[in-house]
Formats: sequence, C-alpha cells, structure tokens
Amino acid sequence: MAFTVQSVLSNVFGGLSSDFKKKNFSLYGQWIGIVSIFLCLALGVANLFHVSVVIVFSIICIVQALVVTFVEIPFLLRICPLTEQFTNFIRNFDENWPRCGFYLLMGVIQWLSLTVQVTSLIAVAVLFTLASSCYALAAIKKQDYLKSSIQVTGPSDSLEGQIGEHVVRNVL
Repeated sequence: MAFTVQSVLSNVFGGLSSDFKKKNFSLYGQWIGIVSIFLCLALGVANLFHVSVVIVFSIICIVQALVVTFVEIPFLLRICPLTEQFTNFIRNFDENWPRCGFYLLMGVIQWLSLTVQVTSLIAVAVLFTLASSCYALAAIKKQDYLKSSIQVTGPSDSLEGQIGEHVVRNVL
C-alpha cells in the first residue's frame, strides 16, 4: 500500500479537524505540546550561540523537546530502544493532572531562563504554560484524557494496533 503526500495530509488535517470538534482541552494541550517540540528544538539550537548561562537553558530546552516527544507521541516508546525506567517514567503522564504538572515544571524551568537574559526561550515557556493550562482545564472540567485521532499511516484497521510489516520493511 503506497502512501501519497495527499493522503497523509488528508489524514492529518482530517484528524486535526475532528480533534478540535471534540472540544476536549486535553487534545488542545496535546497539540500545543507537539508544537512546542518543534519550537524547543529550533529555539534551543538558536540560543546555543549566546555567550552566557543561556546556553545551559538552551541545552535543557533541547532535552525538553526530546522528553515531550516521548510524552506526546507514545508510539515512539514502542519503536525506540529505551530503558524500562524511562518508559515507565513517561507512562506516568497518561492523565490530565500529571501532564498539567509536567508541563508546568517544564514551563517554570524556561521561565527561569529569563532571570539570566530575556531571549526567545520565552516563547517555549509560554507554550509550556499554555499546555499546562489546557490539561488543568481538562482535569477541572472532568474531561477524559484523550489522545489525538490523527493517523498518518492510514486507517487503524490496517495497522491492527501495531506497525504493519510493510511499514517495517520499508523503514529497514
């Protein structure tokens, strides 16, 4: 089964649309978290060129991007060789309140970078704070913790909850 760019984009935007129609704040938090991954990587690398302690916060920001990647895209826990301790640590964040605290802690770390020097890392701090707020609102409103319905590889019945053999063969 060949995947075209059009079918992938159709699945992504169709899933994104259906996520926002559900009006569940945990989905909003997840999407903000996914956007923060890209922002963390970009701004973390961009701020590595400062000649101050901001470099430490830049490195922390890049590490945060990697951790958030595993928190928000749990599929990667199955395909990446990770320690069992790290995998169990990431699985602790499968509810609204733990994710709220996780993003709040990540945001506080980046807000602390402002004590050294005001940089573009403030955007990362704002996104982490927004994600934390979304998860807090979901918990306060007693909304179920939901995961995004986006399926880049197509309908889930063809994957049967696992990676299809054809996908593994193509990657290898």
